[in-house]
Amino acid sequence: MIKEKKRESTIRKRHLRGRGPHFPLLDSITQYDFEPGYVAFTMPTQKRLRVQVGSMTVADTVNALVLYESDHLPVYYFPMSDVREEFLLPSTMTTESQFKGVATHYSLNTGVTLVEDAAWRYADPVKGCPPLADYMSFYWSKMGHWFEEDEEIFVHARDPFRRVDCLPSSRRVQVILDGELVADSRRGVFLFETGHPVRHYLPISDTRLDMFAPSRYISRCPYKGISSYYHVTTKAKRHENLVWYYPEPVHEAERIKGLVCFHHELVDKILIDGVEIPKEATAASDGYF
Repeated sequence: MIKEKKRESTIRKRHLRGRGPHFPLLDSITQYDFEPGYVAFTMPTQKRLRVQVGSMTVADTVNALVLYESDHLPVYYFPMSDVREEFLLPSTMTTESQFKGVATHYSLNTGVTLVEDAAWRYADPVKGCPPLADYMSFYWSKMGHWFEEDEEIFVHARDPFRRVDCLPSSRRVQVILDGELVADSRRGVFLFETGHPVRHYLPISDTRLDMFAPSRYISRCPYKGISSYYHVTTKAKRHENLVWYYPEPVHEAERIKGLVCFHHELVDKILIDGVEIPKEATAASDGYF
């Protein structure tokens, strides 16, 4: 008699779980008793992270945590053992969070540069807060440079739950501004970014380039890099910084290199294959970005 092989009781084999949306950590997250729905949790990252002030590295680690907190951008926390403590100067400044506790602040003095109130730590986190006592974070904008491995990153910590897909599309994209057709292309790249409206990047040769004037304004994105801008002038008016492009995007967004994108929130409308697509509310909807 051939003995029947016992079937495995689990839905997925342990070594295959990485193929699906399997995040065991998320199963253990609890909400704060006094604020239902509010959560704060950390995840380790295997990336090497570095922070510089001027040419001096003030923190360098392969053991960082990413803190996720409701209503906040993700934040990198560095083990104190990987922070140049000889640069730290205690500050009189403190801040308090009901979800994390009292934060002690520090200034940084590298011997060349002094940065006031540049870093903070929660030496005694409140109940419910992730274990952050042995970690420190830095104010992003006060630092000179941030690196993941050897790539410089901008604005804030990258979120591993966010995805950016740049997909070539032959669908017809038309952009209408002040009643004029300012772009018409079937050679676009559609950029799908988690939590953001779809952006339509087009060859500049498929736009009314005669309406464009270079801008000195630049912006930075953790997921795409440093962008430059154009002003656009129609018969009706001049629109400041209406169009942007990435001269040298990060590798994951290489397909949009040199292509231009219009602020959908600020033009009359964008048509895809003749159908107007709805506008989504963003910071740019109020005229700033």
